[in-house]
Amino acid sequence: MTEMLNYSGRTPESIKGIKVIDADTHLTEPADLWTRLAPEKYKDQVPRVVSSAGREIYNPHKGRMESADMWIWVVGDNVMGRAGGGSVINHQNVKHKGPGFTHWPLTEVSPAASFLEPRLDLMDEVGIWGQIIYPNVVGFGGQAFKAIEDRRLRLLCAQIWNDTMIELYENSNGRLHGMAMIPWWDIEAAVKETQRVHAQGLKGVNITSDPQHQGLPDLSDLHWEPLWEVCESLGMPINFHVGASDTGVQWYGDSPWPSFEESKRLAIGSAMLYLGNARVVANLIFSGILERHPNLRFVSVESGIGWMPFLLEALDYQADEANVRLSMKPSEYFHRQIYSCFWFENQTLLRDIDFVGWDKVMFETDFPHPTCLYPEPLKQIGVTLENVDFAKREAVLSGNAARLYNIDTSRD
Repeated sequence: MTEMLNYSGRTPESIKGIKVIDADTHLTEPADLWTRLAPEKYKDQVPRVVSSAGREIYNPHKGRMESADMWIWVVGDNVMGRAGGGSVINHQNVKHKGPGFTHWPLTEVSPAASFLEPRLDLMDEVGIWGQIIYPNVVGFGGQAFKAIEDRRLRLLCAQIWNDTMIELYENSNGRLHGMAMIPWWDIEAAVKETQRVHAQGLKGVNITSDPQHQGLPDLSDLHWEPLWEVCESLGMPINFHVGASDTGVQWYGDSPWPSFEESKRLAIGSAMLYLGNARVVANLIFSGILERHPNLRFVSVESGIGWMPFLLEALDYQADEANVRLSMKPSEYFHRQIYSCFWFENQTLLRDIDFVGWDKVMFETDFPHPTCLYPEPLKQIGVTLENVDFAKREAVLSGNAARLYNIDTSRD
């Protein structure tokens, strides 16, 4: 690997000297992620990669079921999704634009999407010091685990994901930080797993935004208090990635008009997916959770920030009009406890960060997904921030994420 902070001239002058932390990336799960660590009796029951063998698979980019010869993830008789379907960086580390990536086999996907050493090498090459990592095939909020009826097996699968994230953290010298997949379907197990992974170095938790669609109370219910309490006491932020529920994924698929071809569906669905977190943020603010847990931190992941000033102004106005009883304005809860991420935004970015808060915004790339900033992830942001004072630049690109996730950036 190249020496850190010496990125072969690909880091803009305005960013040199900053250990950039990418606040949203994804792991294209290796085919043996679950089978490698599963006890022998569970190896044929955990998620695994098989040939589709003519099975029909739902393609959200087309909005319909389709039959194609591809490699897929299955658990039992249930199809979880395509193997490698989320990565648009190929095995030669070249980005593919358009929907053609959905039929790629894992062998076509960049090794950096799945494996530690190639990932660190690519990070060094493009100027990224650290990464926050989310899953793919199990759903951004772990909602695909619902296909596993055996609750012991479901918990085991979540723990294997977490153990893999612990390995990445330890073997990367603290540069790769996978968010823990908490078994939210069992509140007692969720608390225990949060305590376990925190003790082994993980820095945050990842849950669904809509458990009410899985037969559980919504997040405002006191059912969830033990989880909020343990996360607050341990300083573990709670991450809501866009698409972290069936509602979020359906919003992606249903937003484009059904007559559109695949490329238009991909573009519209992706743009609308970001806005789904406006609903999550609004409900979170009005839920009472932030009132009861003032030191608990939440993150709106891969949502962008341009819509946030409008939403917060709207919530302040509507809360007053509806005579909602809150001890602070909705925007004040947001500024105190909610972080957010951006990547492609440019034209109004500085104004939006001024409103949202230079201490609450984090840079991301969404590697290796279709919308990701690649192959020069720092090029645009380097220009946008070049006239901003260094302290603010450092906060957005590194410091805010380091503080929120308790990441030690002094490690080489």
